[in-house]
Amino acid sequence: MDPTALPVSTDILFSDILAAAARIAPHAHVTPVLRSRGLDALAGCTLHFKAEPLQRAGAFKFRGACNAVWSLDDATAARGVVTHSSGNHGGALALAAQTRGIPCHVVVPDNAVVAKLAAIEGYGAVLHRCAPTIAAREAMCAQVQAETGAELVHPYTDPRVIAGQGTAAMELLGTAGALDAIVIPVGGGGLASGTAIAARALAPDCRVFGAEPAGAADTFESLRRGERVTDVVPDTICDGLRGTLGAPDFELLREHRVEVLTVADADTIAAMRLLWQRTKLVVEPSSTIALAMVLGNRERFAGQRVGVILSGGNVDFDALPW
Repeated sequence: MDPTALPVSTDILFSDILAAAARIAPHAHVTPVLRSRGLDALAGCTLHFKAEPLQRAGAFKFRGACNAVWSLDDATAARGVVTHSSGNHGGALALAAQTRGIPCHVVVPDNAVVAKLAAIEGYGAVLHRCAPTIAAREAMCAQVQAETGAELVHPYTDPRVIAGQGTAAMELLGTAGALDAIVIPVGGGGLASGTAIAARALAPDCRVFGAEPAGAADTFESLRRGERVTDVVPDTICDGLRGTLGAPDFELLREHRVEVLTVADADTIAAMRLLWQRTKLVVEPSSTIALAMVLGNRERFAGQRVGVILSGGNVDFDALPW
């Protein structure tokens, strides 16, 4: 059964994010906030880039995974953890499990990025391969859970994960100061949900925007229709944003009035080149979509102070989009 369809509590408070920040502090990096005058000029606003490619495991996902792993009691932790992931969450959970010395199982689709699979294995996880569908991933996850007793740490519906992801926005606001808007990539919705909770507590007037691939626009459609859309077949270069919006994430995005805009892959690739050239930071397509959305909607952000969470930098160098 797909846990994204199960009733999961959306009662996640800012206090949970504060607790997550304290819990992961011994293990996670406080990543820098980067500036670029050239990109400011192109965007027509002042940009503050939260550089999560410099996070451990190369993505913000380590925050949520680490919080989930270190939230477990000793008896539960000893049985290990399991998840399904196309890449970044799997690597993050594997590394988090390594920091606690517990087993980790990651179910991966056959079409996952090779470099990300190598990273997951490198952190010591056991890979379980399956067909590239959500149904196949969930079925294999349930099988591994039954066989091992491992704790499921879902990539984006687990409240512990959502709270951990919110620490990125908390750090961003603490470093950059008051912002008019924060822009994040949207896949399953965990980062967007955590960001919205943190922003409401720390900067109530700061708007939160999600950037979603036009070829995987289930979140955009869900918010537009007022009901969760799950039948979108993703077709996008942004491999980290192909997941279906989680049920609790949908409710949280609606509650916090997050606005989602779609971006064509061509614009994401152009933004990726710009970021590499101007910031010298290796950033993956699923991350650069946030800048692409700002550049494609200059009128929305003109003259404002905008935070952009660059979510990850795990790139397959043998398959660069240019």
